[in-house]
Amino acid sequence: MTSSALRYEVALSAEQGHREYQEDAIAARFSSRRDIGYVVVADGMGGHEAGDVASRLVASSWSSVIDRRISETEATESTLADTLPLAAMEANAAIAAYINDKQASPDMGSTLLGTVFYENRFYWISIGDSPLYLFRDGQLIQLNEDHSMGPDIDRLVIEGVLKPEEARHHPDRNCLTSALMGAGISKVDCPEDPREVLPGDILLIASDGLQHLEPREIETVLKKHQNESCQDILDQIMLAIRDANVPDQDNTSVAVVALKPPANAAYAPHISN
Repeated sequence: MTSSALRYEVALSAEQGHREYQEDAIAARFSSRRDIGYVVVADGMGGHEAGDVASRLVASSWSSVIDRRISETEATESTLADTLPLAAMEANAAIAAYINDKQASPDMGSTLLGTVFYENRFYWISIGDSPLYLFRDGQLIQLNEDHSMGPDIDRLVIEGVLKPEEARHHPDRNCLTSALMGAGISKVDCPEDPREVLPGDILLIASDGLQHLEPREIETVLKKHQNESCQDILDQIMLAIRDANVPDQDNTSVAVVALKPPANAAYAPHISN
């Protein structure tokens, strides 16, 4: 499913993979009148009827706060940027309220990766291990912090303690070091300064299921299809994930965002979970 606003083209997908249930939620909104919009991805944890609820709560709560700000006629870039952490706190409070009201498992929670676009700049807030990638000039880089044990395990490879293959399949690799669980949040990545989006850039806003592909594999797909539509690029990424046929393939949610020539398009919000 694709939406194109004044400057941005966006495509979203959410697949269950080989898991028994879907614990990801992804949503986007881009205005047809202003160069402004957002994408949010939440990856739930806690098992059936916990992780799926948590991700929906996080995505919908965060979106509703940003929606209200975007809907304000005089919404400025600075007010939108300042709203990112406030929206995250609302999402965290929504989980706390659900746990309290439903006497739900205190282990339920979710990652959050929220991005806000203003003209040709974007901001993000990231809690957990959902990756934000920028593809520019043929190179793929991850912009946000990884709040999991993955970076610590990768350092053991550099130090010679582990072999690369051991690190890749380490049982603790995906253990989170920060998440929204209705309590204190140990780590937050929310830079004050924006990043610029250049013509030709491709942004991937995803859950960690995308990382069943190595960065070089993602980069190869993007190099081959970079001049195609966001929907075509997304289709090729999801095809590569399916072709990899990883036995324990996680839920995978991906948004592909790129600057495109202005187009007349109606306002179009998209939500998938």
